[in-house]
Amino acid sequence: MTPGKPLEGLLVVSMEQAVAAPTCSAKLADAGARVIKIERAEGDFARGYDAACNGLSTYFVWLNRGKESVTLDLKAEEDKALLARMLARADVFIQNLAPGAMARAGFGSAELRAKHPRLITVDISGYGEDGPYAGMKAYDLLVQAESGLCSVTGRPEGPGRVGVSACDIACGMNAHAAVLEALIERGITGRGKGIAVSLFDGMADWMNVPLLYFEGTGRAPPRIGLAHPSLCPYGAFATKDGALILISIQNEREWALFATHFLDEPALIEREGWRRNLERVANREAVDAHIAAVFAARTREECVAKLTAANTAYGFVNGVDGLARHPALRRVTVETEKGPVSLAAPAARFSDGPRALGPVPRLGEHNAKVRAEFAG
Repeated sequence: MTPGKPLEGLLVVSMEQAVAAPTCSAKLADAGARVIKIERAEGDFARGYDAACNGLSTYFVWLNRGKESVTLDLKAEEDKALLARMLARADVFIQNLAPGAMARAGFGSAELRAKHPRLITVDISGYGEDGPYAGMKAYDLLVQAESGLCSVTGRPEGPGRVGVSACDIACGMNAHAAVLEALIERGITGRGKGIAVSLFDGMADWMNVPLLYFEGTGRAPPRIGLAHPSLCPYGAFATKDGALILISIQNEREWALFATHFLDEPALIEREGWRRNLERVANREAVDAHIAAVFAARTREECVAKLTAANTAYGFVNGVDGLARHPALRRVTVETEKGPVSLAAPAARFSDGPRALGPVPRLGEHNAKVRAEFAG
């Protein structure tokens, strides 16, 4: 028996493009909401990001399963009227156009909620709807740079980009959580509310530890690649046969076990410069060099056996090829116009079993259906 979905019966209208807003609406669709995706005539530009997924965009296939695609031109009065009728029935309206664009078209969030008190509106932007950065273009990497994320990512010789759209995805996840909170509140009060989420705010929240560290010490956490600025030993080490293993020591109990059962040097826990984490961080170069020599003298298999005996947290530094065949990877299949695609499954697992995900729509696939349903 297919498990029920908790948001069945809810209508979400999303004037969306790229990644942040589609992340939010995809999760709502996964939970059973009906999501009508409004696209321009040329389509969401994420449809053209690449063609690596059976000739379709990897981004678009990932984030647009289970939605209906409708193309509208908000400069056309007929299409504006159609959108107004859709919003009159909607539970949630999401948009991530440029700040002020929807208000200029006659669909400002406050005005919509005044007309439809049960409506939940979600405005997604780069830096907020007002302020000195409101008009700035805010693609993911730009916000990674502006928020300081790039400055704490990479190796000592220079900043780096997080290799996925971290700011977009964080923003979409924040919006999704806020929508669920608003739906719960509406169930109590009967009224919707406005939600505003920006890429910058989401990443600034994630950057709280570096921010507080900087304001408390006067210096930023160092950029140290596959190591940790506040913990030692915590890093990647090469084995005799070329594997790269990342270890994580979180406390002194773990350090004592590691020194005793992996390094075979229990006396290290009493040696000056090695006894406590703060000492080891200050003495990182010597600590890491010593540990690296031990790893380099053993094979991957030997290292794993010793790490297991020491109860040390470890992982292998995989490439994407390693992810593709990882034993913990769960997959789910979605249908597309070019055939089925196997995606990494959504993270949450529910006790009533996995949820089937809906198909990825062709551009304008649901035009006729939606126009007939919401005819004036």
